Amino acid sequence: MAAAAAATGSVPVRVCYQEIVKFDLEIKAAVQDIRDCPGPLSALTELNAAVKEKFRHLRGRIQELEQMAREQDKESEKQALLQEVENHKKQMLSNQAAWRKANLACKIAIDNSEKDQLLQGRDSLRQRKTTKESLAESASNITESLMSISRMMSQQVQQSEETVQTLANSSRTILEANEEFKSMSGTIQLGRKLITKYNRRELTDKLLIFLALALFLATVLYILKKRLFPFL
Repeated sequence: MAAAAAATGSVPVRVCYQEIVKFDLEIKAAVQDIRDCPGPLSALTELNAAVKEKFRHLRGRIQELEQMAREQDKESEKQALLQEVENHKKQMLSNQAAWRKANLACKIAIDNSEKDQLLQGRDSLRQRKTTKESLAESASNITESLMSISRMMSQQVQQSEETVQTLANSSRTILEANEEFKSMSGTIQLGRKLITKYNRRELTDKLLIFLALALFLATVLYILKKRLFPFL
């Protein structure tokens, strides 16, 4: 789960990710409440309505995270977020399966409880009291388990934030290296232009020297001709 938030470092992605985690924990707690619901059916109906609403919010946040993932510029960040989206979808399907099983178990428990009430009378009342105490103990154990899960998720969120910061630092380093490369490219191009200009000037200087030498030799030949062969 840390990879998703690490993929970009933007506040909306972190907020969306934290809300997904929150709704996921709330759904797990609500499913457990359904599993432990002693009845009546009206209470079960209310719990199911609350779970449906939480699933609606969770589905919306997952869709938002998927949209954010598809809007990422970097392919690596996009793929990391999309992988997190798939993980959350699978987790949501798992929660839905657990929800259906909890409903079935709760309805069976309620039916059995109602039958026991009809058959056992006062004994069923004492049994219900014992069951409530057991449920209270179970609820206490579940609460401790959920708190432990919440602490684990908090640690995972913290780790994801650290990963996001690491990726941000890496991105800045890459950008700085890219800028240095661009600067070096400009320097290399300037040096190439100077070398080309120098080569041209060297060719011009050689041509001028050759012309001067030719003029000098022509002058010497002309003088020698006038001195040695004045009649020509």
